[in-house]
Amino acid sequence: MTPTTTSGADLRLSGLVKRYGGTAAVENVDLEVASGEFLTLLGPSGSGKTTTLSMIAGFTEPSGGSVVIDGQEITAVPPHKRGLGMVFQNYSLFPHLSVRENVEFPLRQRGVAKAERARRAMEALELVELQGRANAKPSQLSGGQQQRVALARALVFEPRLLLMDEPFGALDRALRERLQVELRRLHHELGITVVFVTHDQEEALTLSDRIAVFNEGRIEQVGTPEELYERPATLFVARFIGESNALHGTVADGSFVSHSGVRLPAGIADGPAVAIVRPERVRARAAGDPAGEASAAGSAGFAGTESVTADLDGRIDDVTYLGAQRRVEVATDDGPVILRSGTDIAMPGIGQPVRLSWAAVDTAIFPTRDEATGTSNPWTATLAPPTSSSRS
Repeated sequence: MTPTTTSGADLRLSGLVKRYGGTAAVENVDLEVASGEFLTLLGPSGSGKTTTLSMIAGFTEPSGGSVVIDGQEITAVPPHKRGLGMVFQNYSLFPHLSVRENVEFPLRQRGVAKAERARRAMEALELVELQGRANAKPSQLSGGQQQRVALARALVFEPRLLLMDEPFGALDRALRERLQVELRRLHHELGITVVFVTHDQEEALTLSDRIAVFNEGRIEQVGTPEELYERPATLFVARFIGESNALHGTVADGSFVSHSGVRLPAGIADGPAVAIVRPERVRARAAGDPAGEASAAGSAGFAGTESVTADLDGRIDDVTYLGAQRRVEVATDDGPVILRSGTDIAMPGIGQPVRLSWAAVDTAIFPTRDEATGTSNPWTATLAPPTSSSRS
């Protein structure tokens, strides 16, 4: 098994549905994955991401829709005939077999000759840098090493599509980050298609070419990590991907006004709304200092409003040291606002009054449910004015 010898499969899900009784675990999922792409299914527990992966693998029978790989519908094909690689969180290694024998197992099931099995198993172990532990038993390996064995076993028969179900979920943070780097390297070297499931936003942003964000059995948005972070199409995506600040208020006549009076241009229908701004876009200065320059780093926002800024007074409530940054929490009349500041930037102390500023171009405004009437606006793209790029 050598790098770039395997071309990735393309995958298409059309109208995929899974119901348990009257409950829909997955509802009308349409998704295309290109050959060689690393796509992550991201969402909270119970969002439908793992059920979707299980239907791709063939372990769960869809209630409706189709699974197509390289133009061939495989919806009714048994799992063992789909030719897919699978890596699970629990490793699923045979404790009585050596590392090499575990990796050889898929080849033995396929009738590959003994000498060829051994050669290909060692090549796979070299890919994950475990060739020196070929004769060890799984119990003699660390958790990270066992997961790399499981990955080698999934790759040894050269699948064109690799499915991974939260494979690093049980590992500590440092080890998880090292294995993420290794997985990205392997993906680039081998060129296979990967569909990866996780609930960890940071992991998804690190690994993926694109991410499909799941919520309540449906896909909220599909896009690159940058698109999801900078141009969220729904309020759920804006709150789920990364850290964000939320100011509640009302939209009327093209303007959003928060409970404390912060005013911003808005391109959505009149009604209850929430303004979302990322912590790194917020700037703070001591109350009474001359106005500083607000960030305008956002790539999708209000046309013609690049110079419009929001100002909000508050008092520093907490400061957390994070190494290269500080996380600062400010109490305001619109609720707590988080900002991130470099440790080399002067910042008033806890309890001191500050004025917060950010650019309108860095703000996304979404409609919210009217609790009095029980009605709500659609959770659609709301960066104003809407653009096609924000509706991925």
